[in-house]
Amino acid sequence: MQAIARVNRVFKDKPGGLVVDYIGIATELKEALKDYTASSKTKAPVEIIDEALGVFFEKLTIIHDILHGCSIEGFMDKPHAVIPVVANFILGIQDGKKRFADASAGLSKAHALVNSHPTAIKYREEVALYQAIRVMLTKTEVTTKTMNDAERDLIIRQALSKGIVPEGIIDVFSAAGLARPDIGLLSEEFLKEIRAMKEKNLAFEALSRLLKGEIGARFKTNVVQHSLYSDLLDSALARYRNRSIETAQLIEELIDMAKKLNDQIKAGNSDGLTEYEVAFYDALEINQAAVREMEHATLVQLAQELTKKVKENIKVDWSVRESTQAALRIMVRDLLDKYGYPPDFSRLAVETVMRQAESLTEEWLQEKI
Repeated sequence: MQAIARVNRVFKDKPGGLVVDYIGIATELKEALKDYTASSKTKAPVEIIDEALGVFFEKLTIIHDILHGCSIEGFMDKPHAVIPVVANFILGIQDGKKRFADASAGLSKAHALVNSHPTAIKYREEVALYQAIRVMLTKTEVTTKTMNDAERDLIIRQALSKGIVPEGIIDVFSAAGLARPDIGLLSEEFLKEIRAMKEKNLAFEALSRLLKGEIGARFKTNVVQHSLYSDLLDSALARYRNRSIETAQLIEELIDMAKKLNDQIKAGNSDGLTEYEVAFYDALEINQAAVREMEHATLVQLAQELTKKVKENIKVDWSVRESTQAALRIMVRDLLDKYGYPPDFSRLAVETVMRQAESLTEEWLQEKI
């Protein structure tokens, strides 16, 4: 309220009362103005500020309760040493990531309304620290600049001292002290670093993010392989969340999964199939009993013709028009019969092929433009 009142003293050409830059707190400001207007006859502005400070310290106490037993001492001097410890602690708590994200978001909103008050100013760096950790733990992709610990510490300290989130400087990998690898070049040295990390919860977070990202990137057009690896990852994480396996055991499972994915990528395709043909081959191969009854060469030939026919029959509206879908199903079923695909398993194969076709529709239609 004081900032709005004095804006004309800072920006001489602006009329008094004009908000120049309140990006990020528009909703909170609107609510504050609403409360202030409604209570202006009975409450002085100082009482409104006192209430806002009360909310701020309430939110700060919630954060302190969540982090009970974890010290942030020295975070302004060596943030790169403190941040991974705090993040590791949060990840080790039941629903820690969500609880901390919600609490720190509430703290940031409360702080936005009192950040110029002398009582709240001394907490500015601490609030920014929690904001930075929240961004690091919840943002799926951050491009981290290559720099050493001293350079990173300097930038983070400068950012925290201004009460801002040093976005782009801290992510899970940089906090863990790891260079983010391409899983296709996954090395024993990297896996050794993961195993040796003191912050095991942070190690699992980094590795699980790496796997999830690579599964999505490598198999974005292959619904069978994407589903297979995603289910394996989700199953391992679910058992970890249910505390049926320890963090160290989970890390070993994720490392094994990464090696399997890495080996599959390196092996490539020995049948000379295109990426699309491999996707449809996997759709046909989803039922092992069906595969045992057919020759491998026949399945390869079927995958090639199936890819060609489906691509030719893809239409813009096929995924929403039942008549178009029905025609495509009949075409797929006829092709399966032609090659002797076991009829007992054809229904599952048809549905999987339809899902595979849907995942490729946009890409194929773009090729026709």
